Amino acid sequence: MPAIAPPPALEAARREFAGGRDYLAACTVGLPNRATQRAVWADLDACASGRPDLAAYSAAVERSRALFASLVGVGAERVAIGSQTSVAAATVATALPHGAEVLVPEGEFSSLVLPFIHSGRGLVVRAAPLAELAAHVRPTTALVAFSVVQSATGEVADAAAIAAAAAAQNALTLCDATQAVGWLRVEASVFDAVVCHAYKWLCAPRGVSFLTVSDRLGARMTPLNAGWYAGDDPWSSCYGGEVELAPDARRFDVSPAWQAFIGAAPALELFASLDAADLHEHATGLAGAFRAGLGLAPPERASAIVTWEDPDGRDLTRLMSAGITASGRSGRARVAFHVFNDHDDVDLALAALGR
Repeated sequence: MPAIAPPPALEAARREFAGGRDYLAACTVGLPNRATQRAVWADLDACASGRPDLAAYSAAVERSRALFASLVGVGAERVAIGSQTSVAAATVATALPHGAEVLVPEGEFSSLVLPFIHSGRGLVVRAAPLAELAAHVRPTTALVAFSVVQSATGEVADAAAIAAAAAAQNALTLCDATQAVGWLRVEASVFDAVVCHAYKWLCAPRGVSFLTVSDRLGARMTPLNAGWYAGDDPWSSCYGGEVELAPDARRFDVSPAWQAFIGAAPALELFASLDAADLHEHATGLAGAFRAGLGLAPPERASAIVTWEDPDGRDLTRLMSAGITASGRSGRARVAFHVFNDHDDVDLALAALGR
């Protein structure tokens, strides 16, 4: 069956990336588009010439905040900016009473688990299979923390079922959307918190992350990482302890990595301009074609990430030897298909594997 051409907007977006051919590792790190390259280069040139633009940095941070909010369907006032998933998770942990129970999937990414284990609050962290997570929510569960797309396997969670089960027990929810936003639509309003690092599927420089906060979670959380940027007016909050924190999610901001946000704003603009359904169909369609070529059964929920057992790393070596950038996690080979990939990438990867 001949490959179906992507919609014109996606094809135009693909041309915004200088690389992409043979690159099947958006689940590890995304690629910068041309606008991000230009923005970062221009900022470096300005700084090297003694003209750093602090107003432009602040504008890039706030533009990025607003763009991410639009991508996940909430207002910008519900979005805090940061640089690391673990810091956001540790802040969420402050909302839990000492000794509370946190439910996580087995094999969950460490940055979403360790902050609760080492919170100093005596939290009880309990793990269950992702496919059964909703059934394991019980009256003693205070928080369910999970990635909507698992890093090691590419498995897509039944997020609606998990959210419903948590709501039935009045448990808080923390959804890590790092492996999702950029190809899979995530509605942040469904969860008490959504954390997302933008350096993977959103193709921003590393050092840009976001945390959405519901009203009930925000009322319980402590801004333990508060600094000058958490102030209602950051530029007048630089000295002393008499600082009025922002009244919304911005009080959970950490000081932004300026240069990273300079590159993030045009990256987020590109993805915000695209139709989420088209992105999902494109990425999962390529992944599905590759999966079929390997003879793998389709997953319960379509994913842009394909993994298969590769305990000795032979398949990963075959891919890398053919010039294809892929990755391996937990004894599995892993490839990912994104907006800058097409069916030629599917064919090249299958050929490298002798299929």
